[in-house]
Amino acid sequence: MVARKARALPDRISRLSEIQRLTPEERYELGRAQREVTPRSAHAAWEPSPQRDMLALLEASNQGRIPALIPIRHGRMLTSPFTFYRGAPAVMSYDLAQTPSSGLIVQLCGDCHISNFGMFASPERELVFDLNDFDETLPGPFEWDVKRTAASIVVAARNAGLPDKQARAAVRAALQLYRQKMNVFAAQGHLDTWYSRTDANTLLQLVEKQDRKTAQSNLARVQEKDRLQAFAKLTEVVDGERRIKHRPPLIFRLEELNHEAADLRAWLIELANAYIESLADSHKRLLSRYHVVDVAHKVVGVGSVGTRCFIAYLEGNDEGDPLFLQIKQASASLLEPYLGRSEYEHSGQRVVVGQRLMQATGDIFLGYTHSQGDDYYVRQLYDMKGSASLDHISALYLDRYAALCGAVLARAHARAGDAAQIAGYLGKSDRFDEALVEFAIRYADQNEADYAAFQQAVQDGQIEVRVTDEDQSKRKPKAHS
Repeated sequence: MVARKARALPDRISRLSEIQRLTPEERYELGRAQREVTPRSAHAAWEPSPQRDMLALLEASNQGRIPALIPIRHGRMLTSPFTFYRGAPAVMSYDLAQTPSSGLIVQLCGDCHISNFGMFASPERELVFDLNDFDETLPGPFEWDVKRTAASIVVAARNAGLPDKQARAAVRAALQLYRQKMNVFAAQGHLDTWYSRTDANTLLQLVEKQDRKTAQSNLARVQEKDRLQAFAKLTEVVDGERRIKHRPPLIFRLEELNHEAADLRAWLIELANAYIESLADSHKRLLSRYHVVDVAHKVVGVGSVGTRCFIAYLEGNDEGDPLFLQIKQASASLLEPYLGRSEYEHSGQRVVVGQRLMQATGDIFLGYTHSQGDDYYVRQLYDMKGSASLDHISALYLDRYAALCGAVLARAHARAGDAAQIAGYLGKSDRFDEALVEFAIRYADQNEADYAAFQQAVQDGQIEVRVTDEDQSKRKPKAHS
């Protein structure tokens, strides 16, 4: 596979280089000047567009998905206003395009909510805490990520039964640390920012002493979620051969799908082998020591349900040396209708480059490929991945956790944007913070109204829903304040 060149990327890098020749103080003043164009207080505003049609936006986001899986996606979104929020980034993308813009561009995560922060293993096998979902990544105004994160904090707080007073405090904590960290990154060297990362052990400092032992146990469980656990959980022996387990409707053995399984298997193996060309030469050599044993279709996430997503089971020396890869379809970013087409012709490449820009440390097997008109990206499955449980989070922990997410987001934006200009725009006061608190509350109210409309559409038969046994088992009663 030969990677196609990015469109207009050299011009954009050239423009960034010109700005970077200015001193940090000069770039800070450029950011401060943007307040005259878009005052920080303007970001508090939220009013739905008269043309806004939430259900139509959701329906449009189902285009290209596997029809049989769309009801499962709807079933997961129906669980709560929080899962609805997670599953409806298309709606907020439309809404953010109607809000005032700072004009300060970074690489956006694109679907930045607090459940898209989590833990995973670095190449050195240490647990780190970082952003972990980049399906919608695209350059855009920095505040789009900040607004989606801030609103998600309020939605998550309400989901946990916390009052809005506590939700506001958590948003303030996130925004304060985002602003403070951005000022730090603005003053330090670019390499210092690039090398900065957050170890997962930082999470232990967020919890009360009496809960620290439980938190340590949770981290230990995440560390156990590695390729050997995946081997035990996802595979079985069938007719004397090791195969991925068939667990419909979430995992489908290809033989159970249709009579063309052999052709589909051959295509997937070819796809897995082709993606190797997107890796560094050293990682190509490592991956070449593994061979594909089996492939299957797997349903993942909330917003991603219905996209083509496969898992590949590979072996090195023997069964004691397994490797699991996820091969996930990459479509155009939901932000592209509002921010313009990606610089990259392949959506898989867009995702991979965005992830490498924003994450402090990355998956050595992260890559992309293209086949039969569709784009895909590839990453490791079960690489010590985990996230915080937010269903019953306490007010104190939410405060601290939100602040940590704010700090991590600031570092991600500083890596992929100009920290000095953003710091100049934010300033030292809490004016931007308070504007975002108001926006977050208002948008959380909008999300609840949208969720109610979604529920009504389900009751009216406009939207088909399916709740799998596995999803049902994960549902728990909500905590109350």
